[in-house]
Amino acid sequence: MATKKEDESQIKDVIGRILKHPTESVQIQFFRYIFVGGAAFIVDFLSLFILTDYFGIYYIISAASAFILGLVTNYLLSIKWVFNKHNFDNKTIEFSLFAVIGIIGLALNEIFIWFFTSELGIYYLFSKIITAIIILFWNFFARKFTLF
Repeated sequence: MATKKEDESQIKDVIGRILKHPTESVQIQFFRYIFVGGAAFIVDFLSLFILTDYFGIYYIISAASAFILGLVTNYLLSIKWVFNKHNFDNKTIEFSLFAVIGIIGLALNEIFIWFFTSELGIYYLFSKIITAIIILFWNFFARKFTLF
């Protein structure tokens, strides 16, 4: 039977593997990416709202601008916390490929937001939430298998 100290040590070890230590585990990386994606989504979503509702910018243009802010947030957090193995030593090439995947994500973002809002009549912020969930999977797996 394990002692309380051993149990605490095991819990700290599990937390360390999940939250702190570098990992090659796709499951742990995806778990972390959900948080990174969440932070990037907050930047993206709030920027979309502010640009559209406070600055009066057309929602499709606001969505593109906000997406780019979220992309930069996602990149910085991903290289620091999610993916510890890099396929490219050159950060310019790495970010360029990260951005290309992001641009494809941006195109998907624009198409889905437009479709959900203009064609289905869903409020643009709800359209953004639905779209973000779809794009999350594209971004993670495309980046995982091409960059990291």
